[in-house]
Formats: sequence, C-alpha cells, structure tokens
Amino acid sequence: MSKLLSQLRGCIVFVGYVVNTLFWATPLLLVSLFKLLPIKPLRNLCSRVLDWLASCWICGNSFMEKHFHPVKLTVTGDAQLSKDQWYMVIANHQSWVDILILQRVFNGKIPFLKFFLKQELIYVPVLGLAWWALDFPFMRRYSTAQLRKNPKLKGKDIEITRKACAKFKHQPVSVMNFVEGTRFKPVKHDKQNSPYQHLLRPKAGGMAFALSAMAEIDKLVDVTICYNDGVPSFWDYICGNGGEIRINIELREIGDSMRGDYQNDKEFKKLFQQQLNQIWQHKDEVLSQLQAG
Repeated sequence: MSKLLSQLRGCIVFVGYVVNTLFWATPLLLVSLFKLLPIKPLRNLCSRVLDWLASCWICGNSFMEKHFHPVKLTVTGDAQLSKDQWYMVIANHQSWVDILILQRVFNGKIPFLKFFLKQELIYVPVLGLAWWALDFPFMRRYSTAQLRKNPKLKGKDIEITRKACAKFKHQPVSVMNFVEGTRFKPVKHDKQNSPYQHLLRPKAGGMAFALSAMAEIDKLVDVTICYNDGVPSFWDYICGNGGEIRINIELREIGDSMRGDYQNDKEFKKLFQQQLNQIWQHKDEVLSQLQAG
C-alpha cells in the first residue's frame, strides 16, 4: 500500500512539474522575443524579467517538493550570500536530483543559477527553449578522435565559454559548474583511478576559462551534496524516496592565483589544477563527515 501511495505521489508531483513549467515557460518565451531586438537597455531589462520568471518557476517546483516529498533536507555552513554578487558555484555530481536540490536551496538567495549544458539538451521540449532564453551556455564537447580528424575544432568550446560569459557581465549571475564533468558512478571512479574516495577527478578547464573571462566573479560557492540513504533517481525523489539529504556550503574568495591563461600558460594551468585538487580533497573529507553524520 505504501508503495502505491509513493507512486501516486510521484505522478502528482510530475504532473505538477509539467503544469508549472508550461505556465511559466509561456511568458518566458514571449519576453525572450523582445530580447532579440538589438537594443541594449531593452535586452538588459528582458534578462532581469526572464530571471524573475525563472525564479518564480523554481518557487513553484520547490513548493511541491516541500509539501509532497517527505525528504529531510539539512543544510550546514556559514556562507553569507547575496543576490547582488557574482558567484561561481561548484558541486559534486551524483544525480539529476542535484539540480533540483541546488535550485531549491539557492533560489532567492543568490542570482539565478546558470548551468553549462550539453548541446543536445537544447532539443528537450519546452525546457530547451527556456534554457536558451535564459542564456544557459550550451557546450559541444569534442572527443580526442574528433579533434585529430578536424584540428579546427580545437578551442571551439573555449570560444563558446567566452561568448556565454560576456552575456553575464551586465547583471549579477551565479555560474554553476559540475567540475567532474559527469555523474559519479563506481565504474567511472575505478576507470579514472580517482585519488578521492567519493569523487571523480575534477576537470579544471571550463572553470578556469570562465573565471578568466569574468573578473566580476570573485566568490566561489563550494557545495557538497550527500545522499545519506543512497543516491535517488529523479523518479525516486519525486515519489518521496530520497531519504535524508545533507548539504554543506562554503564560501571562498577567488584570488588572482585562480585567473590566467589556462590554454597557453603551462605554469598557471598546473597551479590552477593544484588549487582545484586541494578544494576537491577537502570536499572528499567533508563528504565523509556528512555521511558519518
């Protein structure tokens, strides 16, 4: 009986997500049409309106999560956050649920989160257009084989990052980066021979390029997510089977040592990777502590 009620709850929440998404996506897409006009003040105004609409969308999702998901959410950390500050947000990545959790925790406390997304996600019905309207950067990753076959593709992802960051200079923004590049899986952990107990190796390039392109970002929000009762799937989560979720938030200053030419300066590249590895080692220890309660 409890399983049936759980499945019913999941269906109700899923329908609620769809209705809420369609409700807010309609004005969001309409406003985005005005943003196409080559009038800078109008574009800036539209960006603010779009972020407000997106924040309302997240509020609706969070309302359903709080009232239909019997999930215990514990947040620790003493980060003093502001909606008027530019942030780089990094987190460990284990599930699509990570995104729902991050939006729920940070909505209204920092500028609206902008994620780096895979190019293929632009074709997701409704959401793809909404992400495009909100200036989410769409990244196309090229394999080593593709780069060997067509050397002209080298540096394309960097150029996309630069163009995306240029749009973020006119108003405060939170740039979200899952620096592991993919969700944690034991098989991936073993294949990488990762030196961390709970994490994959961090990839520094995207984060380094974004920080170099945006001097406005001088704060790093370091988020550690721990699913104490096992990592839930999206369906498990909306059915209320997420168990206890513990989140730790730390705020760090971004100094000059984290800005430079990552592509051409080998010394800076090595230094930046070392700094990110230190952050990741600390995150691994924090994750162990969160799991231990």
